[in-house]
Amino acid sequence: MTIKRLAITAGEPAGIGPDLVLMLAANNFEHELVVIADPLLLSERAKQLGITVELIPVNLKEPAVASQSGVIRYLPVSLDSTVTAGKLNSANASYVLETLRIAAEGCMIGQFDGVVTAPVHKGVINDAGISFSGHTEFFAEQAGVDKVVMMLATPELRVALATTHLPLNKVSEAITQPELTQIINIIQHSLQQQFDLAQPKIAVCGLNPHAGEGGHLGREEIDVIEPVIQSAMKAGIAASGPWPADTIFVKSRLDDYDVVLAMYHDQGLPVLKHQGFGEAVNITLGLPFIRTSVDHGTALDLAGTGKAEVGSLVAAVNMALLMSSH
Repeated sequence: MTIKRLAITAGEPAGIGPDLVLMLAANNFEHELVVIADPLLLSERAKQLGITVELIPVNLKEPAVASQSGVIRYLPVSLDSTVTAGKLNSANASYVLETLRIAAEGCMIGQFDGVVTAPVHKGVINDAGISFSGHTEFFAEQAGVDKVVMMLATPELRVALATTHLPLNKVSEAITQPELTQIINIIQHSLQQQFDLAQPKIAVCGLNPHAGEGGHLGREEIDVIEPVIQSAMKAGIAASGPWPADTIFVKSRLDDYDVVLAMYHDQGLPVLKHQGFGEAVNITLGLPFIRTSVDHGTALDLAGTGKAEVGSLVAAVNMALLMSSH
């Protein structure tokens, strides 16, 4: 077996990211996990949490080794300012982005087989005067990719998004035939290449209630979504719809599909998170490397308390390893 090497970014230093990577180290993995963070931060948070861990700097020129319980192998990045668990400090925004940049670069040149990200805080990065809309967009820019797709997955359900972090009144204009065509093509290719699905079955949601009710509740389905689905089907893609969002998320129908494509963030993700919060994984499709993440935020109120749950990060690591095996 070839041992894989994953980069793990520790996220917002004042949040639960450092807690989670320390808790992750309680597990054995057959592959190597490399945490990109300030080792002093990890050491101080470990003391705060009462966790005993050995910190070992990694040499990426050496072969990857399996991760052992109680050991963290790390790539050092120095904080710009002191950290207090639960208290944001915009002075560390550049530190956070540097950990992401190193992970992306390492994936691009083959040092890592994928990257798994702990949560960052978009607001404090923007407060530092740095334009930042999220991991997904950051990695796309680093990789020189003009379009990526956000997909969340639990063991039972996958939901991809046609739009991500947009105000609701901007969604309709963002859903165009070229955009939707590109998104479906990315989903098709990614599920084939990274999930080993020869012919992924894609259920496409409508935008409006009842999928537009034949045009009486909106024409986006007629003018944009239906033509794209028809073209996809002619190209050999197993897409169907547009489905009303309030009926496609029924188990008897979901059993027939590998992924649901929702038109906007809060159309699909509340269903998925209700069904599997804490086990869900955020996956970026369309990158030239594997990227997975937790399904939650920085949880500042839990940082340093020992009350954070590590389940989603464990699931994200396992998902990245599974995807890399394909």
